[in-house]
Amino acid sequence: MSAPQVSTAGLMPDVPSTTVVRSFKVPIALGAFTALFALLMLLAPREGAATLRLSGDSDAIQLPPLLLPVTATGWVCVAFMLALTAAALYFVRAQGRSPLWIVSVYILFAIVGFLAWAAAGATIPVVGLLAGAVALAVPLIYGALGGVIGERAGVVNIAIEGQLLAGAFTAAVLSSVTRQPLIGLVGAMIAGALVAAVLATFAITYFVDQVIVGVVLNVLVIGLTSFLFSQVLQPDATTLNSPVRFDRIQIPLLSDIPVLGPVLFRQTILVYVMYLAVALVYVGMFHTRWGLRLRAVGEHPKAADTVGIRVNATRFWNVLLAGAIAGLGGTIFTIGNGIPFNKEMTAGAGFIALAAVIFGQWDPIKATLAALLFGFASSLQNTLSIIGSPVPSEFMLMLPYVVTIFVVAGVVGKSRAPAADGKPYIKG
Repeated sequence: MSAPQVSTAGLMPDVPSTTVVRSFKVPIALGAFTALFALLMLLAPREGAATLRLSGDSDAIQLPPLLLPVTATGWVCVAFMLALTAAALYFVRAQGRSPLWIVSVYILFAIVGFLAWAAAGATIPVVGLLAGAVALAVPLIYGALGGVIGERAGVVNIAIEGQLLAGAFTAAVLSSVTRQPLIGLVGAMIAGALVAAVLATFAITYFVDQVIVGVVLNVLVIGLTSFLFSQVLQPDATTLNSPVRFDRIQIPLLSDIPVLGPVLFRQTILVYVMYLAVALVYVGMFHTRWGLRLRAVGEHPKAADTVGIRVNATRFWNVLLAGAIAGLGGTIFTIGNGIPFNKEMTAGAGFIALAAVIFGQWDPIKATLAALLFGFASSLQNTLSIIGSPVPSEFMLMLPYVVTIFVVAGVVGKSRAPAADGKPYIKG
């Protein structure tokens, strides 16, 4: 039977075409956030202007700094945020859902307004802020890609945190012993795949609850790596925990593009591989036979089985692939930055990646954008702390997680996971 016939087998729920399910979560969340920002401008007004430095000292093309008057910029952003909230409400009433571009533009105005308020009288290095955002987002993107593949296949991958941590540990040890970061990279992928193999065995072969298995694996990997760190790595840190980092590679011409060039094209091979991985996963998932089978076993495994697809085998191998990609993301914490391994150094990145999967509606591109947003929130926290922003330090530490809760609980709108996500398939 031809591939197009497989793609239509049970991939859409039996809902009449005239049915429109409206979710007002997006306009409500945008309206609430706009009101909070307006209250901030009213109750804690600031004077002066924020300076955005758009070029670094080594950039070939120097751009003049951008001055943002605090009061004017803040209220202009509030006006645009109100207009976008109204637009989101209109689209929900007319079409049942708000377009993604409205949320994206809204977030942009919210960021500009908050930056102007928080950095009044100070200078923000935009290139450094964005570069930090990309650096912090890279492991989240790898983890999110692994999460998208696993859940599209019908397996909830709660164990992303464990896969990232296992990859970080293995990469640190192997690159320290061999002095070859590429060997550490390969070892990290194998470590992530091994954690995924345990998840797949229990969840797919023995039908154990996938969420429980994932949580147990996270605890297991945290405990195991913490024990090995204390008992093995610390006594001989010079030999076993001094990872060799990848060198940065500048792409000619592209690296000289103002603002974006230094951010995107003066990176290590791990970042360039991430660009390739996002493109390959997207094209493969929606434009190849592999992706068709992957989505089929996650949407309607019984229909997929009927046309000859080995459901559990397809799920098993794709979960291993997802684990290998997440393990590769773990290398960012060690050989990506030349930092020695430490206990629980992933610090919940796997759960943020899982949130990016949901925010991105199980789409590789959207999940990548969500991970970049979370990375930006973390980088903004660091930048504002350095320039001495009046924002309380406790709130700054909360900022990335507040953004996570905000986008997942409010902005994501109506979202449907793959129909068979988390459901074991028993043949017959």
